[in-house]
Amino acid sequence: MSLPTPHAQPPSRRPGPTRRRALTGPRRALVGALGIALAAGPVAAVAVAAPDRARTTTAVAAALEPGAGTLLDEVRAAEARAVERGSTQDVRVGRKKRRVVFVGNNWEGTADLLRPGSFKRVARVDVVPDREERMAEILSNPVRLAFYAAIQQFIGEGNDQLVDDMYSSNDGRLLVVSRPSYADVVAIDLRTRDIVWRFAVDGYRSDHMALSPDGRTVVVSASTGNVVHALDVRTGEEVGRFESGGSPHESVFIDGGRRILHASIGMVYTPFDQPALDPTKDERVLQVVDARTFEIERRYDLRAALDAAGLEDASTAVRPLTLSPDEQQVYFQLSFMHGFVQMDRRSGEIVRVKRLPDLVPELPRELYLLDSAHHGIAMDPTGRRICVAGTMSDYVTVVDARSFRRTRLVVREDGKPYWVTPSHDGQHCYISWSGTDEVSKVSYRTGRIVRTTSVGDHPQRVRNGVVRKSHLR
Repeated sequence: MSLPTPHAQPPSRRPGPTRRRALTGPRRALVGALGIALAAGPVAAVAVAAPDRARTTTAVAAALEPGAGTLLDEVRAAEARAVERGSTQDVRVGRKKRRVVFVGNNWEGTADLLRPGSFKRVARVDVVPDREERMAEILSNPVRLAFYAAIQQFIGEGNDQLVDDMYSSNDGRLLVVSRPSYADVVAIDLRTRDIVWRFAVDGYRSDHMALSPDGRTVVVSASTGNVVHALDVRTGEEVGRFESGGSPHESVFIDGGRRILHASIGMVYTPFDQPALDPTKDERVLQVVDARTFEIERRYDLRAALDAAGLEDASTAVRPLTLSPDEQQVYFQLSFMHGFVQMDRRSGEIVRVKRLPDLVPELPRELYLLDSAHHGIAMDPTGRRICVAGTMSDYVTVVDARSFRRTRLVVREDGKPYWVTPSHDGQHCYISWSGTDEVSKVSYRTGRIVRTTSVGDHPQRVRNGVVRKSHLR
């Protein structure tokens, strides 16, 4: 287990009033009640949500860094591999396409397209052009309405969740988007901005996705359906599915696209957050799935692995994860943990633990955003450095993968960093500040912010992609 390095650290601070974060008083009580109701099932959820239905219905209606040196050569060599597995794709750009950075503005229902170099926005896409039609469906179905209200109140912090994840097709024509509040996935034509196809997931909420390296298949987690769907990117037809645990979450294509590493996180929305109550949070799994047959090849016994590493009180809910270039080491965050662990993929053993600063030590676990102390981690393509988002502590830092020493914390007050993605060239990591509606480009080498761009309301997922030049407007 690594020890903190002697870098200067900001003093621990009490959590002050934050922008759209804390759930207190009556709202916290509503959250807890809805969480218990969802755990009990849709009938109970309807009963709990019913007193608030009128209010809810009314609301609904209403350029390269100097000194890169040999690292640049290594990065260029590593670029032959997929930098961000299952999402970047080594797509040939040519004269007709342009590389862009897609940013999903979850509460606004838009996706911003940024230039990788200047980080300037070149386009904004409305990912909910069918908003009125979807809301009419929800308001006409009491069960759908109950889940919609629950998702809005204690997962969306009182806001609709309209874009959780997104990927562009390899030809730069489509943007595939998961929309949690509408429990679906849509493909949007980047030229016309119309919906080409729509797939409704099992249950009442869609979540994280992953794109196969060949760009043909996208998998999407159905949070309340406890399954992961595999869809044809071109047509939206389901080509397979596999079972997960409670609240399927992160998926990553590995082994050249032959397998999928998948994790579920359980019921992170319930108020039962103390370690003694961890077993109440439903089944959490970390598993390897055959990407052709969609059969589960292996499930890791994470509880035993964490206990053996002296982490008996740690949650088994795997949050974002990243892999070494040879995909033999897995680095992942856990619910409530300030830091991350390293697991040997073959043995399933936790081989190292990295503790990172907790700048909100007096904040109760019950006020952590969906149990996420940290939410965002990405290794650079050389395997040398890991970029980490300290969500509840409002910072980003870069950790040396060999020594586990970190750079100085970059703190952004009320920033609520929520995702990390490596740049296509591997020199930077992109981090979304969901609390301040910004995205920053951070140097893997120095751990410092190079550029920051304002985007839409509550940016979460950031993905590399391509778009046809003729479609930019």
